[in-house]
Amino acid sequence: MTIKTSLSVAALAAALGASAATAQQACPIKVGVLHSLSGTMAISETTLKDTMLMLIDQQNKKGGLLGCQIEPVVVDPASDWPLFAEKARELLTVDHVDVIFGAWTSVSRKSVLPVLEELDGLMFYPVQYEGEESSRNVFYTGAAPNQQAIPAVDYYLDELGIKKFALLGTDYVYPRTTNNILTAYLESKGIPESDIFVNYTPFGQSDWATIVSDVKALAADGEPVGVISTINGDANIGFYKELAAQGISADDMPVVAFSVGEEELSGLDTSNLVGHLAAWNYFMSADTPENEAFIQAWHDYIGDDARVTNDPMEAHYIGFNMWVNAVTQAGTTDVDAVIDAMVGQTFPNLTGGTAEMLPNHHLTKPVLIGEIRDDGQFDIISQTDPVAGDAWTDFLPESAVLESDWSKLHCGMYNTQTQTCVQLTSNY
Repeated sequence: MTIKTSLSVAALAAALGASAATAQQACPIKVGVLHSLSGTMAISETTLKDTMLMLIDQQNKKGGLLGCQIEPVVVDPASDWPLFAEKARELLTVDHVDVIFGAWTSVSRKSVLPVLEELDGLMFYPVQYEGEESSRNVFYTGAAPNQQAIPAVDYYLDELGIKKFALLGTDYVYPRTTNNILTAYLESKGIPESDIFVNYTPFGQSDWATIVSDVKALAADGEPVGVISTINGDANIGFYKELAAQGISADDMPVVAFSVGEEELSGLDTSNLVGHLAAWNYFMSADTPENEAFIQAWHDYIGDDARVTNDPMEAHYIGFNMWVNAVTQAGTTDVDAVIDAMVGQTFPNLTGGTAEMLPNHHLTKPVLIGEIRDDGQFDIISQTDPVAGDAWTDFLPESAVLESDWSKLHCGMYNTQTQTCVQLTSNY
């Protein structure tokens, strides 16, 4: 990857004029959909595939893009992390897609990054993640830690008075990095290390009896424990069932989840989960005209009024529409031109307000805390003003000095102390 010269592809496209660029646009415009349709993550990702097909269908009914119809190219990386890289390469070199929307877990995203940077591909990633990354070739439309994890801990500390914590996660990069950040944050708030229990389990974990018992033991002195869950995929089913089996209610031990939304709850008996929490940037229960229209469009498209919406769906909705607007502005699907045009794009979110794409390729997003209802929906009990996503956390010393700015600094890992770009590619 090279730092762009003053005469970038985007500037050249602008100089030629949108009409000339449009005339050269190859049709159809191809959109890669890179989501697991089988394996442990299918419970979460299949709906995102359907969301992308709906968004593409809507855009085609509006006349397409740059005079072309949009053609989805759907592949199944099957919850197999190396296969994500293979499928991404296939999408870019065989199918010649113009953009990719996909991935859920951070390990799948990190598998794709080298391919995107080698081939100058473009991907929109729609799920909350651990931060500590900024690739020029990725737009992160889910939450960074300061837009989900930190506000959730603040809710426990400030609103519930919790002073003991159990950090339970699936054993991969997102939970481990997020919990490193949260541990440092909790210690900065005066919580001793002895009152922070951390545990990791494999994907698909089904036996939760011992782990839940260990968390209960932390509360044996009568001091309530707040559980922070970065458990992913279908392992959540067994976890929540074990909570109920051991008679644990939200009053006894509130759980706030970062990867459980309406889609995951739709497969559970939620009667014993009432009162447990989730932190997201969107809930289906948001009462806005934009959300009502989105839900109706989803139900009309999918043909099932029982199908729920969730946070990553909204992230794809925002990201796709920003991409459409950036392509329209650039007059081309050329990756370099679209990357330049993406920064500063705004689009209404579904909870009220407007999302903006920042120079660090992250969005501004409100932070919502939701309480599980017996119907599998969430009562929104807390909502912030839009928060700017931070690629590098302020709570790890090595990251606090780093800044991401692809517009002015042309760097995703800029050291503000040495005033140098540490590196351009995301091999960190």
